[in-house]
Amino acid sequence: MPEQPHILVVDDDREIRDLVTRYLIKHGLRARGAADGRQMHQALDDWSIDLIVLDLMLPGEDGLSLCRKLRADSKIPVIMLTAMGEETDRIVGLEMGADDYIAKPFNPRELLARIKAVLRRVEDGQVAAQPDADRANVLVFAGWRLDLQRRDLTAPDNVLVALSAGEYDLLLAFVTRPQRVLSRDQLLDLARGREAQPFDRAIDVQVSRLRRKIEIDPGNPILIKTVRGGGYLFTPQVETGG
Repeated sequence: MPEQPHILVVDDDREIRDLVTRYLIKHGLRARGAADGRQMHQALDDWSIDLIVLDLMLPGEDGLSLCRKLRADSKIPVIMLTAMGEETDRIVGLEMGADDYIAKPFNPRELLARIKAVLRRVEDGQVAAQPDADRANVLVFAGWRLDLQRRDLTAPDNVLVALSAGEYDLLLAFVTRPQRVLSRDQLLDLARGREAQPFDRAIDVQVSRLRRKIEIDPGNPILIKTVRGGGYLFTPQVETGG
C-alpha cells in the first residue's frame, strides 16, 4: 500500500494542535505537531513532510515570516490558519506563498477537505511538494559524488555505481542529514519506505545493501555506522559539488 501523506500542524495552541493532529490521523493521514518555528524546522529536518498547516499568530517568528522563508527553499504546500478573518490577512498570506487559507474557528472537516484538495494539486503537478530539485545538484562525501538531478552515484575511482530506487532514497536521506543519528522510523519515513511497519527490520536490509555498494568493508562499515538502540549514523562530511 502507498504511504499516507504526512501533515505537520504548526500552532502554539496545544489544544487546537492536538485536536487537529488526532482528527487527521483518525481520517487516514499521518500527522504531527509543532508549537513554533523552531519545532517546525526541526520536524522538517527529521521527517518527510507533505503539507504544513501553519498558524499565522505564533510566538517568536510569525507564520507569515515562516511561510516566506519556506518558499525561499522549499515547495512544500502550506495552508495558513489564523484567528483573524479579515480579507487583508488572507491576501497577505497568499502573497507570502500559502496555497490555501482558513480562518479560526474552523470545522476540522473543512480543513481536511482543503488539505486533500491541495494534495490533489500536488499529485497533478500543480504544486511540487519535494524540495530535492532546489538542492545543490551534486553532493560529495568521502570521495563519492551523488548527482541529485541524474540520480547517479560515482565512486572515488570515477566508476558509476548502480543504485535501486530504494537505495538512492536511503542514501539521499543520509547525505542530506550527515553526522546525525537517524532512527529506523525516521529512515523509513525519509526514504519513503512506508510499505513496511515502523519497527520492521526491512530498513536494516536496505542499509546492508547500501553498505555493500559504498563501504570498503561492509562487515566493518565506517560511512554508515550502527548506533545501538538509536538507529544509524552517516559519518562523512557532505559538501556541495559542481
